[in-house]
Amino acid sequence: MEVSSLPISASQRGKLISAGYTSLSSLFSVSSFDLARDLKISENEALAILEVASQRAGLGRTNGSHAVVSGAQNAWDMLCEEESLGRITTCCADLDEILGGGISCQEVTEIGGVPGIGKTQLGIQLAVNVQIPSDYGGLQGKAIYIDTEGSFMVERALQIAEACAEDMQDYSGLLHKDKQAHQIRMQPKDLLNNIFYFRVCSYTEQIAVINYLEKFVSEHKDVKLVVIDSITFHFRQDFVDMALRTRLLGGLALKLMKLAKKFSLAVVLLNQVTTKYSEGSYQLTLALGDSWSHACTNRIILYWNGNERNAYIDKSPSVRSACAAYAVTRRGIRNSTSSCKRVKMM
Repeated sequence: MEVSSLPISASQRGKLISAGYTSLSSLFSVSSFDLARDLKISENEALAILEVASQRAGLGRTNGSHAVVSGAQNAWDMLCEEESLGRITTCCADLDEILGGGISCQEVTEIGGVPGIGKTQLGIQLAVNVQIPSDYGGLQGKAIYIDTEGSFMVERALQIAEACAEDMQDYSGLLHKDKQAHQIRMQPKDLLNNIFYFRVCSYTEQIAVINYLEKFVSEHKDVKLVVIDSITFHFRQDFVDMALRTRLLGGLALKLMKLAKKFSLAVVLLNQVTTKYSEGSYQLTLALGDSWSHACTNRIILYWNGNERNAYIDKSPSVRSACAAYAVTRRGIRNSTSSCKRVKMM
């Protein structure tokens, strides 16, 4: 539940959101003293806000001395549900193989790497591929693309959509080779129509859009992918208060995890790199610090190996760490032409 639903003044709601308290759950572990300090209000006002939040969340209603809790799920049902979920192909067979078939639904996957490595290309590719019909092994869903950097290229999306439509037509021809030519109903225009694009120009806009996603997806239940390109951009600028930044990002991460689980969709967060001083030298690492590394279910690092692009699974609960080569071509993400060999990493 969002703080925007609280029956308090508009200025108080604005102060809560600006300070990173965007959901009711974010208020449950804060003291009135800390809330008053963060919002620059009196402690009595902070106490009143916390009381309203507690009442709205129903924490005052108890059964005996314990709050009523529901929602348990047994492990067998969880396993069956997980096995029934689809994956989104990357169009690179080697990369799909180490990912266990592609990008997972109900999970948050972070993809990071240096500029020019193909992060946005992969994001656009996934936004197109999530629409592949179920007859062809796809999810037959739609995509939301949140662009924080202005890097989304609709001309590039059209190229990838055209290639996807051609690939489906070729596959259809193989399936129906003994019959009359089978025409694919989905055209490049359809693929572009099914990508919902949001351009955000500040971290407050980014927070607002992510807060709006649950309502948007509730109204568009065929959405199966959310791409944020990048999660980092607006949070690397103008932040003197690192504690505030950490709290804001933590709140966003929780919302995205909840969204992925509730609607059985995939969330893909593209991330930038920064330098970190370690053991006497500077090393490249993904941005937003060590605490952010816990915000995603899976983490994939893209890097150069000579002139070849490689993807490395740095973190995943379901597949082992491994790397695969991939290429960025005119048709989109594909297998590397120079080397299709996959190297297992221990």
